[in-house]
Amino acid sequence: MTTQFSEQLVSINPANGQEVGRVDVTSAAELDVIVAKAWQAYRKSGWKDLMPHQRADVLRAIADRLASEKESLAQLQMQDNGKPLSECRGMVDYAVGTFRYYASACETLETEVTPPRGQYVSFTVLEPYGVVAAITPWNSPIMNDATKVAPALAAGNAVILKPSEDSPLLAPELARIALAAGLPAGLLQVVQGHGADVGAALVAHEGVRMISFTGGTVTGRAIGRVAADRVVPVALELGGKSPHIVFDDANIEHAVAAVIAGIFGSAGQSCVAGSRVFVQRSIYQNVLEQIVARASSIRLAAPDSADIEMGPLSSLHHRERIEAFVARAREEGGQILCGGARPEGDEFVKGAYYLPTVIAGLGPDAVSCQEEAFGPVMVVLPFNDESELIEQANGTAFGLACGLWTEDFKKAWRVGRAIEAGSVWVNTYKQSVTSTPFGGFKSSGIGREKGLDGLRLYGQVKSLFFGLQQQPFPVSK
Repeated sequence: MTTQFSEQLVSINPANGQEVGRVDVTSAAELDVIVAKAWQAYRKSGWKDLMPHQRADVLRAIADRLASEKESLAQLQMQDNGKPLSECRGMVDYAVGTFRYYASACETLETEVTPPRGQYVSFTVLEPYGVVAAITPWNSPIMNDATKVAPALAAGNAVILKPSEDSPLLAPELARIALAAGLPAGLLQVVQGHGADVGAALVAHEGVRMISFTGGTVTGRAIGRVAADRVVPVALELGGKSPHIVFDDANIEHAVAAVIAGIFGSAGQSCVAGSRVFVQRSIYQNVLEQIVARASSIRLAAPDSADIEMGPLSSLHHRERIEAFVARAREEGGQILCGGARPEGDEFVKGAYYLPTVIAGLGPDAVSCQEEAFGPVMVVLPFNDESELIEQANGTAFGLACGLWTEDFKKAWRVGRAIEAGSVWVNTYKQSVTSTPFGGFKSSGIGREKGLDGLRLYGQVKSLFFGLQQQPFPVSK
């Protein structure tokens, strides 16, 4: 095949509608060449055969170069997907820390000597897969790219990175920096294009030995089916409809602040956004009023504004999706207590801005309480007791994260263990660190990124046996 899927992707700044840059879309023929080059680099560069501390040196050099270009990378990400500049700077810092963490993990990771049951010594080693496909979403490009690329390289693989078509500009910068830092050519390459064509072709390519995907659950299921048919391992970090729970013995001031940050930070464009807020009935009205008052006062502004609290959505077409979600909530009987519209003002006209939105009056089975919005939309629900809460909090297809607020340790333990989620935050929210595993239950995904689990994710265990017997083997034992 030599036809191109399309010609170019255009990055549009969602704050003002202006073009930021263009990238060429990878053709089917180019994809074949890229995969072949990745295998060539994997087999011939010597990367996988380096001592772990030698790979670690290169990973640290990548981190240093990322740090040296922090401001320009942050500015580019801000224009590419509309996140506040301060948040973009923090995400570059996160990427730097990720490469440094996996440099350390790479040279200190231990495998195991297994207990023998005969005349041999047995132990395990971690072998790379070869060529790994890493597919990342648009909401946090540089951070998500590093979360996949750093451990995959640390494990000795070659990586083909496919960023979202809605934020295509950061991945090529990471590949450029990695090459300049000493990573052998061909070990990190970028393909560009829409998920339905380029992404699908990458996942189905016979030269790809492992797939790591972060994104929507529908796409994740489709990738999982292809991986199952091909019998290749797959890691899926998918959507969420995370419950954020406030008990009547909570520190209300802290809880309300965290509830607001948990959904309106990043304009709700986060897989762990606390989009379902459960408040114990005895304090429901009081907490709801505080939530609405605070949400109504959030400062919308351009991403580089000094006093910004929330910026635009990632694109105009994503805002249309959020508007459709809120319209459906209204149809279901939801009461829009604040937001539910575009902001007024000349400074917002050309951008993809949407007001922080709080919805009440819906039951836990409403579609708006079951499906992910991925935007600044919160649904607030009352609950009576622990058993009712747990049933309702677990009553979705998702299981990515949960937050709960209580001063009762034993209650926090009971509820935290009962909630079906990969991360549970008690009296805090949205904490995410490179050193701690992250992933979902149920339809929120399979596999764990970050931490040592995130390094092991990109390797396959091999068992080795060294015989110690003094006599030749008999035909049968």
